[in-house]
Amino acid sequence: MSSTAKFRPSYDAVIIGARCAGAATAMLLARQGLRVLAVDPARYGSDTLSTLALMRGGVLQLDRWGVLPVIEEAATPAIRSTSFHYGDEVIDVKIKPRNGVEALYAPRRSYLDRFLVDAARQAGAEVAHGVRMVDLIRASDGRVSGAVLQDPDVGAVRLPAAMVIGADGARSSVARLVDSKPCRSAANSSGVVYGLFSGLDQEAFHWYYRPGTGAGLIPTNDGLTLVFAAMPQRRFLDEIRFDLEGGFHRVIFECAPKLSEALAHASRAGSFRGFPGMFGFLRQSFGPGWALVGDAGYFKDPITAHGITDALRDAELLSRAVAQDTESALAEYQETRDHLSYALFELTDDVAGYEWDLDSVKRMHLQMSEEMNREVAFLTELHEEPALRTT
Repeated sequence: MSSTAKFRPSYDAVIIGARCAGAATAMLLARQGLRVLAVDPARYGSDTLSTLALMRGGVLQLDRWGVLPVIEEAATPAIRSTSFHYGDEVIDVKIKPRNGVEALYAPRRSYLDRFLVDAARQAGAEVAHGVRMVDLIRASDGRVSGAVLQDPDVGAVRLPAAMVIGADGARSSVARLVDSKPCRSAANSSGVVYGLFSGLDQEAFHWYYRPGTGAGLIPTNDGLTLVFAAMPQRRFLDEIRFDLEGGFHRVIFECAPKLSEALAHASRAGSFRGFPGMFGFLRQSFGPGWALVGDAGYFKDPITAHGITDALRDAELLSRAVAQDTESALAEYQETRDHLSYALFELTDDVAGYEWDLDSVKRMHLQMSEEMNREVAFLTELHEEPALRTT
């Protein structure tokens, strides 16, 4: 079977990875008239390990793209308040309507990623699941000029493309093949255990902190609530990874005794899942014929639950740069990404070090709030102007 039986002879962009970063990038490029293919080895609508929460910037993006109504129709809880628990002190924060955002959301990835794939297809992008990249094609001058894909129906396919975009996660094969190096690396890392429960609060986000531990309660679809227990990576590796259930309950009891009591009356859905930790980074994210987006280019510790919002932001920045088709536009993509990311990256790394007391982590959160407000202001202005620019 020839490649033309399933794929075009060539594309303006081939995107490796079709979860939130890759699907959003495919959608935005297709809306600008580019011929786009996104591929992913996972099946359509599959779930993945994630902290789920969308911050204001992510909700803003989904609303502007027309995807938020579908998320609301899927009965994703609208979160209108957030509670920060610093030991026994509780600070409740109302989500004030601003920049067109009236609530926060935390859709399961089996919903969010699928909705973004649907939007990409509606825009004219092709999306193929069960397909993985096995190599890059290079021109005689070394420029990336396409990708070699392994498709279960077609076999190995060589697809020329003007741009190959890695949206294939923190362990990106595209980043490895182009030898992309970190521009900045984190010093700390959390280990995290995740569990889904029914019978818990579906009205608010709750974030819990006691020295050496962190936890979160995040309402999501289907009447379920994601609860995570976080700790230094070393503790996870030494103590927790061999007994996820026992370790989860120990950390929750240490960090949030009242949450621990509530969990005793809740029902667990599915198994506990563990994340052993990974040190964050910002990678060089463009080069001749290639670019990186989402966790492939920028990954930070999940303790601050900002990864999906980062991915959606950078999908927009990159799609604008690719459509301009100049090296300077791609350089500006990375410059803008870094400009918006450095402070949050460093603050997240400090929180993931678990060497703070409650007063200091409270100050870090206030600084994070200021950075997130700066990000939202940038995104609001970005949508009002056709050209990509750095604040």
